[in-house]
Amino acid sequence: MNFRRLFFIINVLVFTQINAQTCCSGGIPLSNNIGLSQEEKGTIQIGLNYDYNNLNTLNSGTETLNDNSRLRITHSILLNTNYSITNRFSVEGLFTWVNQRRKISQFGNENLDQTSGIGDAVLLLKYNFPELLGEESNIAIGLGTKIPLGSSTEINDQGIRLNADLQPGSNAWDIIYWTSFSKNFSFRPSFTLSSRAIYRSTGTNNTYFDNSSYKFGNEFQGFISFSDQFVLFKTLTTPSISFKYRNARQDKIDNFDLDNTGGNWISVIPNFSINLNSNLIFSTKAEIPIHNNVDGTQLTPTYRITTGLLLKISPKKNILQLN
Repeated sequence: MNFRRLFFIINVLVFTQINAQTCCSGGIPLSNNIGLSQEEKGTIQIGLNYDYNNLNTLNSGTETLNDNSRLRITHSILLNTNYSITNRFSVEGLFTWVNQRRKISQFGNENLDQTSGIGDAVLLLKYNFPELLGEESNIAIGLGTKIPLGSSTEINDQGIRLNADLQPGSNAWDIIYWTSFSKNFSFRPSFTLSSRAIYRSTGTNNTYFDNSSYKFGNEFQGFISFSDQFVLFKTLTTPSISFKYRNARQDKIDNFDLDNTGGNWISVIPNFSINLNSNLIFSTKAEIPIHNNVDGTQLTPTYRITTGLLLKISPKKNILQLN
């Protein structure tokens, strides 16, 4: 084994064991994808989405470094279900499958770690307050939990257990606080101004590497969105644009802050949806970062794409009526 290859292996081992946590923007997009709309009593909603998250931008604070040797890619399959128990009260579940990959390319060599499997889930209870702030307005609040269904003990090809950021699950229960607001206007009833906020109070994995503890940082996400509806080729379409702010606190290992985790991110999200028929909606959106300010040095998202279908089953229709 020559010196160059030996140096590469040592570098990879050091990076894997010390700095593999330098990314808190990867993983399953749980908080990003909850909050289906409130529908009439008895309505069932089923959403199936594919989410692709590409992280190939290395940041130090607000500075983007000229280094593309590290790549993180997360593929997620997201199943949303929502049932309206009353016209105001509903319950929503989010179930996930995830494939995460981390590739380090240095000195002409590549090191690839990846995991696949069922991820953690979310259960959310929501209550609506229609027209609380005037006509054509709606406020909703929600309380939920993240359920640790996914494995947190996956190993790589060398039999070494992978760090927390590459595991399908977290082995920790989180508390999720959720709220949303929307308003339509008389000058154009199809135009909607909306906002959404999610706060996730994370739990602790007390069996991390069997004898340590690990806690992902608490997280806040805020969205403000503008949408409208148009008829395009005799089909109802809804373009929208959202701005997202995300703050994540530093992760903790054995109650000590972990360097190179946590930060603030701002991104813009253009979205386009089309009604395939009265019960089925296709949508696709992209998330593009416009400002990052991270703790230390971290991989941050380069772009994210989410696309999928939403099926609404009315309580008055037991059989889906296709147009």
